[in-house]
Amino acid sequence: MMIHVIFLVVSLFSSAFSGELSDPSSIIKYPSEEPKRDDGDEVNLHCTSWRFAAETNNLAPWSTIPAECADYVKDYVLGKAYVADLERVSEEASVFASTVDFSAGDGKDAWIFDIDETLLSNLPYYIDHGFGLELFDHSEFDKWVERGVAPAIAPSLKLYQRVVDLGYRVFLLTGRKESHRLVTVENLINAGFQNWDKLILRSPDEQHKMATLYKSEKRDEMVKEGFRLRGNSGDQWSDLLGSSMSQRSFKLANPMYYIP
Repeated sequence: MMIHVIFLVVSLFSSAFSGELSDPSSIIKYPSEEPKRDDGDEVNLHCTSWRFAAETNNLAPWSTIPAECADYVKDYVLGKAYVADLERVSEEASVFASTVDFSAGDGKDAWIFDIDETLLSNLPYYIDHGFGLELFDHSEFDKWVERGVAPAIAPSLKLYQRVVDLGYRVFLLTGRKESHRLVTVENLINAGFQNWDKLILRSPDEQHKMATLYKSEKRDEMVKEGFRLRGNSGDQWSDLLGSSMSQRSFKLANPMYYIP
């Protein structure tokens, strides 16, 4: 009796799935005409799609945000959505950081942090420069960096403190110039970041290297020194990709600029 029941159930499932696959009505069809939207809806839809493509690294290298998305990006980075996205990354990274096995006890488990738009926020600068609508001006940005007043990104500060408390070796790997070391150290400390193991900045002969190559080379050096790169937090894909990638990488949202 049981064999007959099993055979019947299998037959019914086979028939059901067979019919589902062969029935054209089961295939999702999109409407032939889009519902009517006003111009604002169209721009919002376009810019949301653009930001998603930017964050997932599906766009070709870009130098400025689309002109029509200026208000969209402004509203995003000054609103609750940006904060929520940053908090989510921090929370996920913190959960992972807590799962790493430190039983080796050799102090070689490391976490890498980028600085700009990862630990420190340059929003005050970008408020005055179109939230990415203007072409990046190195000299103007250098003037901002030299003021040393960039505020902490609160969720990142929370993650940073958690990583330090767990006993990771902390490396700050930034594209900032070596000449900005003192002001960067002062800015970081004033913003609440302390107890890192090493702050790595670009030397003069590294200024023209692509960020992906520059940061890969620095991670290569860490690995050669025996460090296990457990986590890496950055707002650019060039912070995370390349050689000697960490066990887990955590990408913070940043629709304002792209660094290859």
